[in-house]
Amino acid sequence: MKALAIALGIGLLLLYFVDAALKINVFTTEMLIHSGIRFFTGFVILGVGIFHQHIIKFKIAIYLVLILMLADDVLDYYRNIESFHFEVMLHSIYMLLWGAVTGYAFIKSRKAKP
Repeated sequence: MKALAIALGIGLLLLYFVDAALKINVFTTEMLIHSGIRFFTGFVILGVGIFHQHIIKFKIAIYLVLILMLADDVLDYYRNIESFHFEVMLHSIYMLLWGAVTGYAFIKSRKAKP
């Protein structure tokens, strides 16, 4: 559980600095949905599926991640929400990587305790 707490704590701290540097307001409905999709995609597909349990092959996982991200961007475009900026893409990459690290730490801590 220490690794999970450390991953969440450092991730939240870095998220604050990333958002401050990129001047992104995370507390809007659209950004919360956008960030949540990226975080949980990284958590489930990358963190659990690839790095720990090896359920999914890396190439297939990258395709799944790209499909989910593209589907979210297409939905944003359809709803006339401009989320295709460089800053938002950097934020999305950070959320994806943070989700992957947190997913790996979570599943590792779950497997360590009987």
